[in-house]
Amino acid sequence: MLNSLLMPTRGWARVAGYDVVTHGAEVRASVGVLTEQHGLYMRMTGDEYLEFFGQVYRLNSKTRKSRRDYLLDYFGLAGASSQRIGQYSKGMRQKLALARALMHEPPVLLLDEPTSAMDPESARLVRDEIARLKSSQRTIVICTHNLFEAETLADMIAIIYKGRILMIGTLEELKQKVLGISEYEARFSSNWNGEKLNLPAGVMLVEQSASSLRFRVERPPEANPLLMNELMSKHAPLMAFQEVPRSLEEVYLKVMADAQASHAEMIHA
Repeated sequence: MLNSLLMPTRGWARVAGYDVVTHGAEVRASVGVLTEQHGLYMRMTGDEYLEFFGQVYRLNSKTRKSRRDYLLDYFGLAGASSQRIGQYSKGMRQKLALARALMHEPPVLLLDEPTSAMDPESARLVRDEIARLKSSQRTIVICTHNLFEAETLADMIAIIYKGRILMIGTLEELKQKVLGISEYEARFSSNWNGEKLNLPAGVMLVEQSASSLRFRVERPPEANPLLMNELMSKHAPLMAFQEVPRSLEEVYLKVMADAQASHAEMIHA
């Protein structure tokens, strides 16, 4: 529906400023799509395939050749450009499908599992390209189960369960909302007796050992400098002070567990 291929039964959407119902041609010209089923034409060569879609998008011959050569080379497919796509490996097909989505340099990209079936080197190349493509003039929507990928690339993250958005926000907003207040750890170069500290407002000591202290900090920008000064004034042999890492995986697992528990309660109610 967002690519103006199916008519919505209700509601509305605009893509790149165009209404998906009344301006379908403009929407399709503005969107690059990578679907789970790529729709590759197996009897075509890689060259022929990108040439064909360049014509579909009405690129002139010079632009078609320039974009085709660049994308085939960028994704490491130049050496296989004269081979039929049916001879490509799964990873090569994935890269060719992504090249097709980028052929007309669209302002909107809809990518479903863009690094699926790729080796680590190729996946890194694709992630780098997506990061490069991000700009104020381009919107990229990625559907992925690769949480590292989402954490690395996304400005905004939505967690979806059974067709419903459970939570949406920046990574930091999701961490704060789901996992609570940030924690910071002070590590020492030698054992320290941890003489009584005068903690700033909004700071709580939650874990202590001879070699480290862990604090829960409500407002890090204001409280952390005061906390550091307090540690130094007590001559703590401070070696490191850093936020305790919290990943998108932790957020996802907790949100999904809560959603599944709620769904089970509704079924049994």
